[in-house]
Amino acid sequence: MSHTETEIASQPACWSRAAGLSSSGALPAKGERVAVVGCGTSWFVAQAYAALRESAGHGETDAFPASEAPVGRRYDRVLALTRSGTTTEVLDLLRRTRELAGERAGERARTTAVTADPDTPVTALADEVVVLGFADERSVVQTRFATAQLAMLRAHLGEDLTRAVADAERALAEPLPAELVAAKQFTFLGTGWTYGLAREAALKMREASQSWTEAYLAMEYRHGPISIAAPGRITWTFGPAPRGLRGEVEATGATFVESDLDPMAELIKVQRLAVARAHARGLDPDRPAHLTRSVILTESP
Repeated sequence: MSHTETEIASQPACWSRAAGLSSSGALPAKGERVAVVGCGTSWFVAQAYAALRESAGHGETDAFPASEAPVGRRYDRVLALTRSGTTTEVLDLLRRTRELAGERAGERARTTAVTADPDTPVTALADEVVVLGFADERSVVQTRFATAQLAMLRAHLGEDLTRAVADAERALAEPLPAELVAAKQFTFLGTGWTYGLAREAALKMREASQSWTEAYLAMEYRHGPISIAAPGRITWTFGPAPRGLRGEVEATGATFVESDLDPMAELIKVQRLAVARAHARGLDPDRPAHLTRSVILTESP
């Protein structure tokens, strides 16, 4: 069994443990104006959390890739998500945030980092750190650390994750249809917070199995992207699908996938499928092409 498969299977336990850390005072307080930053998978988790936090009435929340975050914009808190704690763009952003705070006396944004490793540079740059060491991974491909972060953040917003954990167990036990393992192309759809999960699902399939995948907002899918739907291709939605969309997709001959599982548990099914497709193609899901555990640039951007 690959490291990726072992890590995928551990997610229900990781979510329960992460939810227990949700009372940390390092996480954004209700009413704070927050910027959430990350790279790759962490950016997609940031998008999901930002949508959830705003919809729960906890305050204005923006999500940015660390390389594009508007440093001059005023926030009460910057929340940096980084499994490795070494990603160049995240470290540069925290440095610039600290420098700007020195130029603006009395207008300092607090910074919090969520990471898997306490012995990395990010811990010296952030004001506060939340360490999810139990969710760290040996695989390059992120699975359990990404969802453990989101589980903790959802619990911090007051969500009860009991059902999500139970759904995760279901997602691990359900067989993967042969039609999905053999499919030619995947399009993942989401709405609100699940759009971040749809983007992460597409990324997992690309990384682990080199599959042709795309991701869109569910209502935007009709405005062009549906043109690639065809027999042997899959349209997969996270959360309830917009009215009429299933029929429109199935009329093209494509397969439409929809589930009543918690969307985070639905992501586990995609993770499992990505590994299955990797094995079917003779690929090693622990070692995706052209990727490393952390992007560390020799020169800062």
